[in-house]
Amino acid sequence: MEGNNRGNAVRLFAQPDFCRLWYVGLVIFVVRWLETLAVAVFVWRSTESAFLVAMMTMLRLLPMGLFGAVLGAVAERLDRRWAMIVVVGASLVVSLTLALLAWCGALAVWHLAVASFINGLSWAADNPVRRLMMGEVAGPERMGAAMSIDVGSNNASRMLGPTVGGLVLASLGIEGTFLLGAALYATALPAAFLVRVRSPRITAAVSVLGRMAEGLRAVRQDRRLVGILTITVIFNVFGWPFTSMVPVVAQQVLGLDTVATGILASMDGVGAFFGAVAMALWARPAWYKRLYVGGMASFLVVVMVFAVAPNAALAGAALFVIGFGQSGFSIMQPTLIYLATPTELRSRVLGILTVAIGMGPLGFVHIGLLADAFGVQAATAATGAEGLLLLALTRRWWRAI
Repeated sequence: MEGNNRGNAVRLFAQPDFCRLWYVGLVIFVVRWLETLAVAVFVWRSTESAFLVAMMTMLRLLPMGLFGAVLGAVAERLDRRWAMIVVVGASLVVSLTLALLAWCGALAVWHLAVASFINGLSWAADNPVRRLMMGEVAGPERMGAAMSIDVGSNNASRMLGPTVGGLVLASLGIEGTFLLGAALYATALPAAFLVRVRSPRITAAVSVLGRMAEGLRAVRQDRRLVGILTITVIFNVFGWPFTSMVPVVAQQVLGLDTVATGILASMDGVGAFFGAVAMALWARPAWYKRLYVGGMASFLVVVMVFAVAPNAALAGAALFVIGFGQSGFSIMQPTLIYLATPTELRSRVLGILTVAIGMGPLGFVHIGLLADAFGVQAATAATGAEGLLLLALTRRWWRAI
């Protein structure tokens, strides 16, 4: 099995279209983490409000909940290659605009809020556009390997992005951070243009609302999909939002400078990267369901450990373990959805998955309010505990996975 996994990875990278789609995703991931740290530090220093720091990440997720299902249905009638080109081009313009505002000394928190929402639209399109194209190139038999590579790249960017972001922010200021992001997007545009795969478009006279309804019916009729989406909602409301507190914990509780904050914020990416590599090499299809649920549970447990860590070394170790657990969840989420859904409904169901991910804004509001009321450590520990409780209470829905 190990040899088969390695062979799948090698064969995927022998396909030019897979390499191009992978590179576009890698750039998107790197810039996302690069800019997330810079935005968090800028907002914290400008306002000293943990709530507003959380709101910046919340605004990146909000379009998923608002438009995810719509994008999944609309994507079936579009040339996904051109949709991806528009996404990368729009992201480049946003980063360049922020760099110019910062260079002129005019950058304000509300600019970052608007930019976060626009970038969130691009994020919401990733599952029904780029990742679905990756699945079409890889085929069902190599989907697990393809998602391991893609999520592994995301996790590698979580190692690289915050560390580089901290260094660039300390040396070149926030304008340098956004300018670097724009330059990286400029390298992704040619790769997007060169993608040759053409996704089949549905031309039947079915409305967007009708296609969305068909996708929802498919989910309701498959207990596996209900279970996958249930765990996705719990993770994004009670798990993922803790990441917005990492820069605040680093600076307020642990007293770290900008560079050290970036290094600490990258540690969950280090763990997630090694977890993704391990799964790409050794994970068997029979383990996919356990990796999904187990990764989620371990993530929530160690979030509580991170919240009470007394020093940077223990906090970093906790983040490493958190990342390792998250890799199982992150890789198996799109893989299980893709494998459980009929081909003609995948775009729509992936759009619904995006809506489930888009429930995250509720969690960011929740942790932000708790942090302002009771402190960042208490808020982080509380959300981890709440997530574990809900995981136990919803077992009747996710055990079908």
